[in-house]
Amino acid sequence: MGISPSRRPISSAVTVALAACAVAATASPALAAVAGGPTGGGGKPTVVLIHGAFADASGWNDVAERLTADGYPVVAPPNELRGVANDAAYVASVLKSITGPIVLAGHSYGGAVISQAAAGIANVKSLVYLSALMPDVGESPAELSAKFAGSELGTALNPVPYTEHGGSGTDLYLKSDKFRDVFAADLPEAQTRTMAAEQRPLAQAGFGEKLTAAAWHDIPSWFLVSRQDKAIAPELERFEAKRAKAHTVEIDSSHVAMMSHPDVVAQLIREAAGFGGAGAGSGGGTAAAELAATGSHDRVVALVGAAGAAALLTGVALTRIARRRSTR
Repeated sequence: MGISPSRRPISSAVTVALAACAVAATASPALAAVAGGPTGGGGKPTVVLIHGAFADASGWNDVAERLTADGYPVVAPPNELRGVANDAAYVASVLKSITGPIVLAGHSYGGAVISQAAAGIANVKSLVYLSALMPDVGESPAELSAKFAGSELGTALNPVPYTEHGGSGTDLYLKSDKFRDVFAADLPEAQTRTMAAEQRPLAQAGFGEKLTAAAWHDIPSWFLVSRQDKAIAPELERFEAKRAKAHTVEIDSSHVAMMSHPDVVAQLIREAAGFGGAGAGSGGGTAAAELAATGSHDRVVALVGAAGAAALLTGVALTRIARRRSTR
């Protein structure tokens, strides 16, 4: 069958370009950040996100989505959960691979890790602690946790012996029937069942290791206190924030604020980065608290972002060219 002049095939170049634009418009901003590697760019600092015990980097997904949509390079490496010395050394190696300024955020036990990891790394410009442990030099996460009543973690732990090449020890898990109430009470039950099944344990011995450095003495810090936290006592979080003279925000959240209140957490990180409109200190706290009250989720901006919007516009233009060619 012949091809009518009014139905000429679109050139292969235009077809490829249209396909590329469609992919670019729908790709996750997080994928773009990973493809670019752990280097800063675009005038904004790289945000490094460190998870805590009983979790993995996927807990940062909603926060990373919002930050990458705003143009922040984001890196969320695994925290090995083997002990402060080991984990801080690993995170420090990641930090040293990044050029340009860094905002370093840690959740829960990850707060202890970033406190030691950032010491002596000049391009770490701010630290963000979320429902976190924030020990001083000579303090361990375990002894710091015992300073204030209010945590229900002790009765929720399930110690499990392990063996590996070169040694053995005990891993700490959260009991499945305690996981949601202690760790993530404001998330859907179905989601927390999956989280409990996939949790990553913390080495018991490592939890007792004392810090040899505390970067928050020298680097400005921001702290989010979760008032409904049952894993780390809210009073302990307030004590840590006050001791570090951190810019502090309080919200009604469980231990996993980055999952249940990603808008608030993303805004706090923006403030720590020096971007986002609101200033640090009391002004920043007000802005984040207002976000918490509204519960706004701008999914269109988060999913498409600036790069996606540009790709869509390019796709529209190429489609018009193709249509003109087909009607000649």
